[in-house]
Amino acid sequence: MRSRMSWRHAMLATSALCAASWAGAASAQATDDMVEEIVVVGSQIEGSKVTAALPVTVVDQAQLDNVAATSGDDLFRSIPQMGDVSFNSSYLPNSSNSARGDVGSVNLRNLGVGNTLVLLNGRRVVAHPTSRADENLVPVLTYNTNAIPVSGIKRLEVLRDGAAALYGSDAVAGVINTVLMDDYDGLTVEAQYGSAEGTNLREGEFSLQAGRNFNEGRGNVTLFANYTNRSALKAWDQDFTSSVDRTSLFAGTDYASNVTLDDRVTSTPWGSLTTPSSFGIIRQNGVALTTAAGAFHIQPTTNGACASILPNGICLATGAAATGATGADRNLRFDTAGTFNPSVMPELERVNLFLTGKYDLTEDLRAFGEIGYYTATTHAVQTSTTNLSGLPIAIATTNYYNPFGAAVLNGQANPNRLPGLSIPAAGVPVTMSAYNFVDVGPNHVDVENTQWRFLGGLKGEKFGFKWESALLYSKAEVEDTSDGISATLLQRQLALSTPDAYNPFNGGTLGNPSIGDGTPSSQAAIDAIRVKTVRKSTSSLALADFKVSKVDLFAVPAGDIGFAAGVEYRRETQKDDRDARLDGTIKFTNSVTGVTYENDLIGSSASPDTKGARNVTSLYAELAIPVISPDMEIPFIYNLEAQLAGRYENFSDVGDVAKPKVAVAWDIYDGLRFRGSWAQGFKAPNLEQVNATLVTRSNNRRDWYRCEADRRAGRIASLQACAQPSTLERRSGNSELKPEESETWGLGVVYQPHFVPEEFGRFTFTVDYWRVKQEGIVGLFGGGNAITADYLARLNGSSYADVVRAAPTADDIAAFQGTGLAPVGQILYIADQYQNLLPQEARGLDIGVMWSLRGTQYGDFSVNFNAAHLMKFYRSPSPGVAELVAAQAAGQLDPSIFIGGGGDLIRQNGRPEWKWSASATWNYEQWTVGAFTQYIGDVEDTQLLDAEGDAWIIDSQLTANMYGQYEFTEGLAANTRLRVGVRNLTDEKPPLSSDGYLGELYQPYSRYWYVSVRKSF
Repeated sequence: MRSRMSWRHAMLATSALCAASWAGAASAQATDDMVEEIVVVGSQIEGSKVTAALPVTVVDQAQLDNVAATSGDDLFRSIPQMGDVSFNSSYLPNSSNSARGDVGSVNLRNLGVGNTLVLLNGRRVVAHPTSRADENLVPVLTYNTNAIPVSGIKRLEVLRDGAAALYGSDAVAGVINTVLMDDYDGLTVEAQYGSAEGTNLREGEFSLQAGRNFNEGRGNVTLFANYTNRSALKAWDQDFTSSVDRTSLFAGTDYASNVTLDDRVTSTPWGSLTTPSSFGIIRQNGVALTTAAGAFHIQPTTNGACASILPNGICLATGAAATGATGADRNLRFDTAGTFNPSVMPELERVNLFLTGKYDLTEDLRAFGEIGYYTATTHAVQTSTTNLSGLPIAIATTNYYNPFGAAVLNGQANPNRLPGLSIPAAGVPVTMSAYNFVDVGPNHVDVENTQWRFLGGLKGEKFGFKWESALLYSKAEVEDTSDGISATLLQRQLALSTPDAYNPFNGGTLGNPSIGDGTPSSQAAIDAIRVKTVRKSTSSLALADFKVSKVDLFAVPAGDIGFAAGVEYRRETQKDDRDARLDGTIKFTNSVTGVTYENDLIGSSASPDTKGARNVTSLYAELAIPVISPDMEIPFIYNLEAQLAGRYENFSDVGDVAKPKVAVAWDIYDGLRFRGSWAQGFKAPNLEQVNATLVTRSNNRRDWYRCEADRRAGRIASLQACAQPSTLERRSGNSELKPEESETWGLGVVYQPHFVPEEFGRFTFTVDYWRVKQEGIVGLFGGGNAITADYLARLNGSSYADVVRAAPTADDIAAFQGTGLAPVGQILYIADQYQNLLPQEARGLDIGVMWSLRGTQYGDFSVNFNAAHLMKFYRSPSPGVAELVAAQAAGQLDPSIFIGGGGDLIRQNGRPEWKWSASATWNYEQWTVGAFTQYIGDVEDTQLLDAEGDAWIIDSQLTANMYGQYEFTEGLAANTRLRVGVRNLTDEKPPLSSDGYLGELYQPYSRYWYVSVRKSF
């Protein structure tokens, strides 16, 4: 029978996704007495049991097997307390402005990326160097979960409690410590192959663990190696990704008629173009070809309303293409997924190597070290390039295909100039308004992630104190290489007077105008404008620490007081080296206007290089205080112990902070424990938020004021039917940002019914209530909110200064006639700056159940259940957002307009009210069967609203994993394990959303089969 102490370890690690699975552990133990000490995060006092006061989850090897994760992203998603995963390999923007490739993020409690500290073998991990914008639209940095070698994990320790007082910045929501296998003597190899049913996704993995004890056991060297190769998951593999027009997927619902489900882009090979407004309306034999502002477009003749017939079944029509909800040209919208079959998840090749070593120099002094290396290369096929209004490209009068070109080219009559034009013989230039370079083909994106880790240290014991010191250096690099189109080279090619000129006037595919380009420009023209762009991002972490601890500093009546203290110095750096065509090194000058722009890449906004570094010095102290012990025999207090901790940190760029923590565990009797904790925390703004100069981003936004004009004029039935043009947003860093402050407290109960006879097994029940308040969250007002504010202001006769517009053109003035609204021009850009905003509060409940039964005639059993219930998530709106919310409540704003940045966020997007998981393992002789099931509650899709402002509900999902294995013990097959398993046994598709699926909560594939073979020598 197990000792009381070994069971106490399970009680210390309560939460139960994966508190230690005794049945799984038993197979690796020679006797019941050989129970390894479970060391968990939550205390710096080595050997202390003060973690009894803290909610800690321990995921051991048996639970890892049940989850069947093939990546860190898979593993971390299985934790119910984990929030949405905004960095993920299926997030593939057609721009290097966000992290792409083999990346996953950490977000405990949904408090946001960057609020959870990740440790590897007890020390910090370097941050992934490439950011992405969070829901507050500020750049956030994460620890890359896919850099963790999943098949090399010994256990995962999750502290679900604020721990800035113990571990420093980033530990607002908690701490995740990954402990890798070490101290191994022998050789084990394993191969696994898996595939997602009904798709082209195939995945192969090979792992090796080799170790050697030497010098009579005084030293050990252990190497872990893992290689993974995965094919791409393609858009055409599944119906919810095969087209960006998802209208048919919502057939039979109240949202089926919502035009926002048709996400085909309005920039197409059927070009929308303009001639200089100074020429006014251009006519052909008296027939208007352009508007007064010079707008015209190319379309199939079958669309009707042609102003001039062009060769090959196409024509020129006046004005911009009418691609709106009821527009005659809606068929011209371009289906990016339907054309190129882009990657949903990229091809992947990943290598993880980790070497650990230790040597006992004396009985009281040990040297130890780590060398880690991770590299991953991904290849993705993404959609074609579209131009942005912020980088206007001129088509010269010398362009061979320009229908308004010069009358004479190369000494001969221009064969493509339209006859009877009301323009000079010299012709007029044309500007691209909206155009998709479909004939250039899809963009191929290659991302290489690399991460190094070097650690060396000494640990020992002196005067009864355990001490440890180490030096750590870790570096992460990302090289993102993608296809692109140079604006300078394009403009040069557009100026050619020969057939090798690029031709934007030839339209797309006649048979299906929404798919492909049946009339591409010449290969010479395409090759002449293509470029490769490279973004190189690096981050580094250098750390030196010294810490001491003593589990029995001195005695008090209830026992020994534990003590720990330490100092830490770290230097963090981040550098983002953009391609020369984006950072202003290579500029672009429009040949007609003479205006020079800071970027030379079509479809991307100017992004200057950023660089930042900070030094952080920390001091901390911790006490573990026994207040009442069992032998004191005090009624109703079997045991009472407390933890006191505090930490001071000085940041070279954002100042200093000091934060305390208090935790208490009270056992009423042996088996019933109440626990509670209170702590203050902080999160320093990341280096990009502080040091970014000007970050320009382009997002699809509805211009509500212009939409209002369309609605009043009868061109659309509702605001939600309005088009969403690409809109530039200029965001800037802020060196005056302060750390985000937080306060966390929790109360819990742990119950072990010892009265239950042992033949029925051992039970543990846990319930923990938690609350986190945060202040000074770094955010932006937001481009969408700014447009809404401008809409509200203009309805009341003023404007919003941060929304900068062009002067209204003649076409704009005509569009506003009869609406009662003052005409406005297109939005040039929106100005915004990162700032510390108002507070948010989150609270919830964690529920856990653990049961294990060992030594029966039918084998060993274990069952674990863990649930996370999000009870509240409220973000106080900033004054500007509050004003918009009040205006909407008063009926001044249409209810279908989504206002972001505040209010009750429960069940919005990646915040379900309930997430739970259950794991079960049965072990009998050489047989093992494991199962894992996970539930994710429904959420609201705030991108899909009906006319009343009600959001589409993304359904809940329940999935199950199962595996069976047999371990051979005799003959040549001895020490061989064969495993066959399946993830998502019932083949559940990810619930439907306006984007097809919600990648922050779900993986984009269904049932996954795998088989593995392991051999030990």
